[in-house]
Amino acid sequence: MLIKKAYEASERAYAPYSEFCVGAALLTASGRVFTGCNVENASYGATNCAERTALFKAVSEGERAFSAIAVVGRKRGGEEQLCPPCGICRQVLAEFCNKDFLILLTNGKETERYTLEELLPHSFDRENI
Repeated sequence: MLIKKAYEASERAYAPYSEFCVGAALLTASGRVFTGCNVENASYGATNCAERTALFKAVSEGERAFSAIAVVGRKRGGEEQLCPPCGICRQVLAEFCNKDFLILLTNGKETERYTLEELLPHSFDRENI
């Protein structure tokens, strides 16, 4: 279900520069699902990734506990490919998610499963401050 919602979100991506469309579906501990897509900007630095879009939507609605996220990506009109979260998204996820938070990546043929700790070992978090 999360992967299906991530695909749906990728269809709403605003990616006029890279033509790379990403969708994410974030599952909260309470069972709600928040979706997000990448939103590009001509300055590139102001671009926001799908994972952060979903997370920020959830946080803005009062959610603070998360179980899993599914992420899909593809070049517009191209085949899906495994699309792991970028470093910034991993760090933002680490702010709100436990080390065992599940990250699902799929290319439509295979699905890979990771924990946040596997993708971001030795993360910088509030214990470091």
